[in-house]
Amino acid sequence: MTSTTEAIHNADSTAGSGQLHDPSVRGFASDNYSGVHPEILSALAMANGGHQVSYGEDVYTARLQEVMEQQFGPGIECFPVFNGTGANVLSLQSLLPRWGAVICASTAHINMDENGAPERVGGIKLLQVPTDDGKLTPELIDREAWGWGDEHRAQPLAVSITQTTELGTCYTPEEVRAIAGHAHAKGMKLHMDGARLANAAAYLGVPLREFTRDAGVDILSFGGTKNGMLFGEVVVALNPEAADGLKFLRKMNMQLASKMRFISAQFIALLEDGLWLRSAAHANAMAARLRTAVEAIDGVEPTQATQSNGVFAILPEGIADRLRKSFAFYDWDAARREVRWMCSFDTTEDDIDAFVAGIKRELDSV
Repeated sequence: MTSTTEAIHNADSTAGSGQLHDPSVRGFASDNYSGVHPEILSALAMANGGHQVSYGEDVYTARLQEVMEQQFGPGIECFPVFNGTGANVLSLQSLLPRWGAVICASTAHINMDENGAPERVGGIKLLQVPTDDGKLTPELIDREAWGWGDEHRAQPLAVSITQTTELGTCYTPEEVRAIAGHAHAKGMKLHMDGARLANAAAYLGVPLREFTRDAGVDILSFGGTKNGMLFGEVVVALNPEAADGLKFLRKMNMQLASKMRFISAQFIALLEDGLWLRSAAHANAMAARLRTAVEAIDGVEPTQATQSNGVFAILPEGIADRLRKSFAFYDWDAARREVRWMCSFDTTEDDIDAFVAGIKRELDSV
């Protein structure tokens, strides 16, 4: 009779028989489309043996705290969670009383792509500000930073910025510092949605803490999924005094993983040996290669600076739909024919070259 342990080991021999997709198909729709980095898969396998205490009382989660302190300095607190929306809602809830509101860019993920979770789950009013490049400034923040003491208005008590932004642009450390100083002077706290934090560090060429903790960010949603992990993000309280109740809010928000070691082990593998930076730098480089190539193509009009792993462009009428028959990607603003092309840790130069050839082919057929 085969034991459970033997069955697990023997599973490797049949693992490929159930594959339902064609792994040769490539696209530029999202860095969430890519698979899991092999080093992350290896880390998961290493963490899988034996038993470990659940709900974060394991050795991997304890080690993650140490690894995060190497990046951000001592005195921080880390809370692994399942996903980015959960990380953002949890972070913002910890900063605010029930009557608090958050100022954010109109294009922010918390405003456009989380199905009202900050409002419905977090009970948080979002005060959105239009911005051409996805970035807030002190002047833009002041459009909504008013009304304190007015019982008829949700109180603006926090600012949320995204690094890199939904438009692929990147805040410099000086820009983050200016926002943090402005927000703090007005009694507001600063949250950073860092779903693509690694891409920002790769672009800026500076340590993570230089544009986060050292720049005045109070709490951070640190993303891993878009940078080669299977799942998982970490809420990092960079200024624990500014965040209240994270331990309890994580459970209330259904973000407390029972087998937390498998989130923590991934982040350890990502951060300990520089994998996070290598993967992000590669994705950025592939986007830069794509940007350089399409700039030379008549009929393609780039719309945003390429400062991370995304390229935004306007295409002639009908081209996007024809091109999507061969390569997956999304419209960003269909009304103006603006599309978004995203690169990942596993995007290759051949992928870029094939995509560029496809763009040229479709334009030549018009």
